[in-house]
Amino acid sequence: MPTNRRMNVTGKRLVTTALLMALAAGVAGCGTSKLTTGSIGRTSGKPLETMSASELHSATTRLGESYAKNPNDKRLATNFAAALQMDGDADQSLAVMRKLAIAYPKDRDVLAAYGKALAANGQFESALDAVRRAQTPEYPDWRLMSAEAAILDQIGQKDEARQNYRKALDLKPNEPSILSNLGMSYVLEGDLRTAETYMRSAAQQPNADSRVRQNLALVVGLQGRFDEAEKIASQELSPEQAQANVAYLRQMLAQQNAWSQLKDQDKGKPATN
Repeated sequence: MPTNRRMNVTGKRLVTTALLMALAAGVAGCGTSKLTTGSIGRTSGKPLETMSASELHSATTRLGESYAKNPNDKRLATNFAAALQMDGDADQSLAVMRKLAIAYPKDRDVLAAYGKALAANGQFESALDAVRRAQTPEYPDWRLMSAEAAILDQIGQKDEARQNYRKALDLKPNEPSILSNLGMSYVLEGDLRTAETYMRSAAQQPNADSRVRQNLALVVGLQGRFDEAEKIASQELSPEQAQANVAYLRQMLAQQNAWSQLKDQDKGKPATN
């Protein structure tokens, strides 16, 4: 079943409770946040991406209180920015990362996270510049390569993106965040079977995290295998969350099919003057 960029962005937000883009920067990771993918951050021992909307909002508030006391703490600021992104406040997320980038202008991890935040706000050229400035040819970083590839995917440069993903895999073989992002590249193109191959490989790695498995659930669901998608999602989410996600995915796909049918009907109508 074909998909498109819009469907993919909607689906990713659904399954991960809001991340965007899959800027998984080893992310992502991001990311995303994918923009990757180890957990973006944790609070009370629970990964942000598995929280309900109310839990995420509460966690974001607590992170914000801690951030206000120590805004130059890299880990804290990055986690706060990621939580804001997932909670739907992309503008504040970018403001937090911009401030951190000013405080750490040569820090590769900070610049990578800043690039992801820029990409999540649609500022792709600036995002590429930030990630590329963080990279050093003599000591290439696979996380930065994966982040750059994810940004390139967002602007439709899939061939260059996939070259970067494969270079990143040369540096870090079988890294689940890279494999997952490469799979998302094929989702954006509508090649769900190839996407699932990479997603399954990513999910089978011993260091695969929640977002990797949630992306697998997404690509399975996009192919209409809803029971299987719910089973995968329920390994990471509560049964209620997994059921709600799959129900929303069903609705989203039904709406897309309805729009496609209307477009086909319009095409079949005779032109009128």
